[in-house]
Amino acid sequence: MRAVVLEDQLQFRQDWPLPQLMPGEAVIAPSLVGVCKTDLELVKGYMGFRGVLGHEFVGTVVECEDPSWIGKRVVGEINCSPADLPVSDPRHQDGRSVLGILGRDGVMAERFLLPITNLLPVPEGTPDHIAVFTEPLAAAYEIEEQMGQLPDRALVLGDGKLGALCALALADRGCAVTLLGKHPQKLAKIPHSVQTVALDQADSLPNDFPLVVEATGSPSGLPEAIRRVRPKGTIILKTTVAAPHNLDLSPIVINEIALLGSRCGRFAPALEALATGRIDPSFLIQETLPLERACEAFALAETPGAGKILLQI
Repeated sequence: MRAVVLEDQLQFRQDWPLPQLMPGEAVIAPSLVGVCKTDLELVKGYMGFRGVLGHEFVGTVVECEDPSWIGKRVVGEINCSPADLPVSDPRHQDGRSVLGILGRDGVMAERFLLPITNLLPVPEGTPDHIAVFTEPLAAAYEIEEQMGQLPDRALVLGDGKLGALCALALADRGCAVTLLGKHPQKLAKIPHSVQTVALDQADSLPNDFPLVVEATGSPSGLPEAIRRVRPKGTIILKTTVAAPHNLDLSPIVINEIALLGSRCGRFAPALEALATGRIDPSFLIQETLPLERACEAFALAETPGAGKILLQI
């Protein structure tokens, strides 16, 4: 089958073996998949992953031991329990695999496997180009899950895809959100529920936000977050990069700042927000390319200021 594979380098293959149905799992034919910042970092060596890339998808179940799933359009949570150790929440389970990231081939192929327990049906009327954002939007709603109660104000650093989704998710939950970014063309597209500030106007911002979300995709973002959060405030760290951080941690101790790493969220709140139209991420889409042009798609996604690049399968 056709697949986008990371071995010694990124490549498009036409001879990748079809996955064989496993107990408790479903074979899914993806229709639309997203190129994520994490995918770009994997190509640079992050996590040492080898295999089929991709974890953002919407697709149709084509094989499954439970016939009620066959033909359903689905999205799916990406953390998978070992077959002999099923749990309700495998996000930090020892021995888990992660779709297209750790120990499991991903979605940039004509077929892939995912446990049935990970699947969520996509409501009718929710188009593929909206449903494909469920995974990154779930990561944005994870902030509320981690904190329990959100403060009344928040600052999001980074006007990329994840930064925008974090800002929209926080605004959807009642936060007064400010988004600080460096691309005027991106900031202009952000919905009016979020206040935007360009980097050259950053001096106008206060340094007393109770919550700062670092989603810049750069090692330089965390020092800025530390500068902008108030004493006893919280920083949510969303950036994952292959490059190391080098920073002074003493302000975190002196100001008693809570620093929370934040990764995968539960899909249900994100899918509900997308299906009801409370959040419409379509403004983030820059281009949709066929799977055969995946290497070009990755190059486009690496371009500074790039929007969301999707692959049609």
